[in-house]
Amino acid sequence: MGRNPQSSGRLRPVDLAREHGLSTQAIRNYEEAGALPPAARTSSGYRGYTALHVAALRAFLALLPGHGHRMATAIMRAVNEGAAEEAFRLVDESHALLLDDRRTLRAVENALRDLEPPAATAETGTGSATGPGGAAVAPGAALFIGPLAERLGIRPATLRSWERAGLVRPRRDPLTGYRVYDEADVRDVRLVHQLRRGGHLLEQIAPLITQVRAAGGLAPLEAALGDWRDRLSARGRSLLAGAAALDAYLRERERD
Repeated sequence: MGRNPQSSGRLRPVDLAREHGLSTQAIRNYEEAGALPPAARTSSGYRGYTALHVAALRAFLALLPGHGHRMATAIMRAVNEGAAEEAFRLVDESHALLLDDRRTLRAVENALRDLEPPAATAETGTGSATGPGGAAVAPGAALFIGPLAERLGIRPATLRSWERAGLVRPRRDPLTGYRVYDEADVRDVRLVHQLRRGGHLLEQIAPLITQVRAAGGLAPLEAALGDWRDRLSARGRSLLAGAAALDAYLRERERD
C-alpha cells in the first residue's frame, strides 16, 4: 500500500507521482524545469521531497489547464525563486489574454448580428451587377471592386489593402483582369468591415476570417461560437482553480 504523501518527512518521486498518475520521470522533469523547488539529496544522491513539494506539484498541475505549460512553468519558477511579484504579473497576463479573447468573441458575435441580409444582386446572383466601365456581371457572379466598395461606403484602396493582408481573396476576371468578388468574398468583406468598425486590427481579424472559411460560412460558425464561448468559460474556471492552488502553495511556503 502506497504511503500518504502528507504523512512522512521525506518523500520519493514515486510518492508525488502516484497521487496524480504521473511517471517519476515527469516529477524529475518538473523539478529540473523549476516548476518544483529543488529537492534535498540523501548521501546516496536520492531526491527527498516534502509537503512543500506536494503543494508545489498540485499548484503546477492546477495552473496547467488555464495558463498552459510554458506559462504555468514560468509562474512556478518565479515563485520558487522568491519572485512572487513576477509570478503575479504572469498570472495577470493570462487573465488579460482571456479578457482579450472574450472581447474578440463579443466582437465577432456583434459583427454577425449586425450583418444585414445579403442583397439579391450582390450575393445571391439574381439579377445583374455592374462592373468597371459599365460591364455587366452575369447572374451567379458577384461584384467588381468599385460597386462593392460603394455598397459598403469604403474606398477600393481599402479592399485592396484587405486583400494584401489575406482577409479577402477575390479572383481575377480572365478577360479584364479586374477583381471579382463572389458570394463568399462578399461575406468575408462585410465581416471584415464590421470588425474594423469595431476597432479591431487586421492581424486580429485574420484568424477569425480563417475560422469562417473553415466553417464553410457564417451559419456553421454560430455553433463554433458556442463552443468557443464554452472553452473561454472553462478557461476562466481553470484560472480560478489554479489561483486557489497557487495561493495554497504560497501559504505552504510561508509556513515552511
